[in-house]
Amino acid sequence: MKLLFLACLSPKTGNHTTAERIRSYIESAGHTCELRDAGEFQSPADVVNLVSEHPKFEAALAIHLFKAGRLLMDIEIPFGVIFGGTDINEDVKVEQKRVVMEQVLLKARFAVAFTDKLKEEAELFLVSQSSKIYVQPQGIQTDVTEKFCWTEFLRSSGVRTEHVDELRVFLLVCGLRRVKDPLYLVEVFSKWHCENLLNVLVIIGPKIDPVLTAEVETVVKRTAGVFLAQERCQQELHAAMKRCFAVVNSSVSEGMSAAILEAMDLGVPVLARNIPGNAAVVQHEVTGLLYSSPQEFVRQSQRLLSDHELRERVVRNGKLYVEEHHGVKQERETYQRLVDTLH
Repeated sequence: MKLLFLACLSPKTGNHTTAERIRSYIESAGHTCELRDAGEFQSPADVVNLVSEHPKFEAALAIHLFKAGRLLMDIEIPFGVIFGGTDINEDVKVEQKRVVMEQVLLKARFAVAFTDKLKEEAELFLVSQSSKIYVQPQGIQTDVTEKFCWTEFLRSSGVRTEHVDELRVFLLVCGLRRVKDPLYLVEVFSKWHCENLLNVLVIIGPKIDPVLTAEVETVVKRTAGVFLAQERCQQELHAAMKRCFAVVNSSVSEGMSAAILEAMDLGVPVLARNIPGNAAVVQHEVTGLLYSSPQEFVRQSQRLLSDHELRERVVRNGKLYVEEHHGVKQERETYQRLVDTLH
């Protein structure tokens, strides 16, 4: 079977990584899967034209009900959708988008939510299609490059110090876009850094929103203790995560943060903003720490610094949690089974 797979493919984003992983599952089951960026298409008519080309696509798949799913509305072939997170957490609040997403969900053969919470939200805000919404957590694989120099990474990010090994580097992994709120902790963190120069915050991720990127660059330049790193390939990012003191998430909304789960898999403590998508995977004081304000972030960070037992516990439990709930084998079997229903 030949499948068309639409997703938002900004380089080095969680969406891109997820799409590539799912595509590999589909192809390993013997299908042909063509992954295309939803941003290439202006309207559903463009996708109708593509699907009618030779050799014809026999089925389709999309990540994100609105950004990609709406483009499949007029095709004559069966399709499935995967919730992105912002579609159910944010876009449903906009009536025009909600109506479109409802139509997409009605027409889709199946839908996949990463968490039970996301499924519940979809059922609450969209015409209930319970029987066709499956819950499948993201499968997580980490891969650390051997050729990674921590000192060089810090120096290239602007961190200048003789005491590299004594630094406590908090790594905020996020694409530079509003929903990730990369500046949320900056002011409070800088004050904390001035009290103890060994605490530094490094923001790393692709520059997705040009306006916000310029804002982040300006703020970081004039803020002590906060740095912006150049984005890295997945293996180098995982190496940086493994070396840092803690991985931070400050998003306003998340479907399921791959960076949080990757940090757990790498044995690194997680400090995540207390929002539904994060609370679904981070159990406070068990698999990580949650915070609801910048001030509380500092308090939880201080606990992580002083309480070694707490640190060891969240690291141990986080790793176990990912092994139990985010295995690649289960994820692969789910998508292969669902794709078979598109025949």
